[in-house]
Amino acid sequence: MQALLIEDDIEAARILVKGLRESGYQVEHAADGASGRSLACEQRYDIVITDRMLPQVDGLAIIEAMRGRGVTTPVLVLSALGGVDDRVRGLKAGGDDYLTKPFAFAELLARMEALLRRQAQAHSTTRLRVEDLEFDLLARRVTRGGRELELTARELKLLEFLMRRAGQVVTRTMLLEGVWDLHFDPQSNLIDVHISRLRQAVDRGTDQPLIHTVRGTGYVLRREG
Repeated sequence: MQALLIEDDIEAARILVKGLRESGYQVEHAADGASGRSLACEQRYDIVITDRMLPQVDGLAIIEAMRGRGVTTPVLVLSALGGVDDRVRGLKAGGDDYLTKPFAFAELLARMEALLRRQAQAHSTTRLRVEDLEFDLLARRVTRGGRELELTARELKLLEFLMRRAGQVVTRTMLLEGVWDLHFDPQSNLIDVHISRLRQAVDRGTDQPLIHTVRGTGYVLRREG
């Protein structure tokens, strides 16, 4: 499991990183809110643990930025602010759980495991949704703003791959392996052609495009702005 820890207290972060790694997690640490926000919005993690009070950008702003970009990664907020209003504010910002400092490490692990179980159950859903784009996985039917889209089987597979990773940059290698089951780049415009067709179907006639090119890296499905 890939975890992102955003914590500006270096000693606390050292202890948490050590404990999480010993518990089987791969952990990346960000020591301030700005770098934490960039990582949380642009990289793929199974879970994010963030302190609430951080330099540059606070933890709630990080969560709001994630949710605004369509990133659904579960977030556990850590904070010394333990009042009811504080907890409610954290959850309303898009946090999935709120743990007040000081806390027992065993409770942190238990809450992380609960969030990961919930996320796994969510991934088994029969519908995917990003903004007004909805994919009925059983009927293999896609609508945007209530309008049904006509997509080929390959385009459906490509869109499902992108929607399951909404808000996360998907590389060409990931697409080749996940959509075409190729473990090498055929040096063709295979991906570009299919992305172009999919983009025309999904974004045509809307003022809010969802499929974006990340120059030199790949593609991302999310709302911009």
